Amino acid sequence: MDVLSLARFQFGMTTVFHFFFVPLSIGLGFAIAIMQTLYVVKKDEMYKDMTKFWSKLFLLGFAVGVVTGIIQEFQFGMNWSEYSRFMGDIFGAPLAVEALLAFFLESTFIGLWMFGWDKFNKKLHLLCIWLVAIGSMLSALWILAANSFMQNPVAYHINEATNRAELTSFVGLLKNPQLWLQFPHVIFGTIVTGGFVIAGSSAWMMMKKKNKEELPFFRRSLKFGLVMGLVGSILTIGAGHQQMIYVAKDQPMKFAAMEGIYEDTTAPAPWSLISGIDTKEKKTDWSIEVPYLLTLLGGEQQYIGMDEANKQLHEQHDAQFGEDMDYFVPVKTLFWGFRFMAGFGTLLALMAVIGLYLLKNNRILKMKWFLLLLTVGITFPFISNTFGWLITELGRAPWTVYGLFTIADSVSPSVTWGNLLFSNIIYFSLFLVLGFVMVAMAKREIAKGPYYVDESEAKKDGIDPFAKEVF
Repeated sequence: MDVLSLARFQFGMTTVFHFFFVPLSIGLGFAIAIMQTLYVVKKDEMYKDMTKFWSKLFLLGFAVGVVTGIIQEFQFGMNWSEYSRFMGDIFGAPLAVEALLAFFLESTFIGLWMFGWDKFNKKLHLLCIWLVAIGSMLSALWILAANSFMQNPVAYHINEATNRAELTSFVGLLKNPQLWLQFPHVIFGTIVTGGFVIAGSSAWMMMKKKNKEELPFFRRSLKFGLVMGLVGSILTIGAGHQQMIYVAKDQPMKFAAMEGIYEDTTAPAPWSLISGIDTKEKKTDWSIEVPYLLTLLGGEQQYIGMDEANKQLHEQHDAQFGEDMDYFVPVKTLFWGFRFMAGFGTLLALMAVIGLYLLKNNRILKMKWFLLLLTVGITFPFISNTFGWLITELGRAPWTVYGLFTIADSVSPSVTWGNLLFSNIIYFSLFLVLGFVMVAMAKREIAKGPYYVDESEAKKDGIDPFAKEVF
């Protein structure tokens, strides 16, 4: 592997690992805000217990997300200094707002919420967690504003003297249509993640059946998680559909790779369930197709194949980037990545419907295989989110900023192969240990149950450790 490949691997590794915790913390933050709202409105103590119990996972995810986010930002200065130089004027504005406003909002009110249970009245305390949830979503908005520019550059001009992109309108940056298609898709995906982490963890505890007194708690948590996951899944599918229609027109090479289309396809167009793609010969050898489905999903339009998209890109950019530029993206990764993303998303919606049906008919405890599926299903949103990120980023090749700045030109000129190999090993080892610790701590906290009290501390404080209402 050369310097560029190692730099790309490192950025991909750190970003994928960081993106495990972003949707987790946003989704769980939104979930516990709803739980606490139900407690304040209905005055049902179980919702208070749910809020406190599931907030443990939220706080773990938030803490690890902050750490991994810092490591990710190091990449821009360490390995991608040329990209930072070119994009700094534009990338800096939304990142500054994210740090100074959104993250400040999150970090301030998360502290007030954690230590304010007995110090604020219920409504003021509830406001704190909603500000945390809103702040985390705003953080995502500002990050995606920068990423959307990389997908669809708007409101900028190129300074010929410095060869840098400079922002001409901050409002124009926020009006980027790519942002308002990408942002809902990401946020709805976080809702799915939060919902199924709660549902899967509840299913695991119900399957163990160690404490019958906890069954009503986990039964209600399971229902809450499944409803949240179902609503999030439906919204994610809808938002993703709208985004794909836009990508077909704005980034035809990416869309054609996702669908495995080398030649132009006119309506009525079939949708390929699976295909045998030959990237060397640049053709599809075989495919299993669903007739008319692509036209049904994307509308009555002609879909440009990768061959024609490559031709158009050469006509547009040969003068600047040369005739030798390869505009074909990693076709197999995008094709199968899209099917894994959409497949797991659809499976999660189906699991939520089945789970709610079994709960309604009081059959859920008899279906151990389904409780096990829900437990394993904790991983499904993370798999879907990861493939979605890979599609978004790899489909932009060969650019870091679409049509303006290439990946090859973005890497730091002074970084060496040895530097990158060493830092890759260090980062991978750290992430492996951090991931193991995170999973182990989460499993331990869930296994304790909602009414666990340390017996030695309880006796010291004069509390009955077996009292059900103790938290």
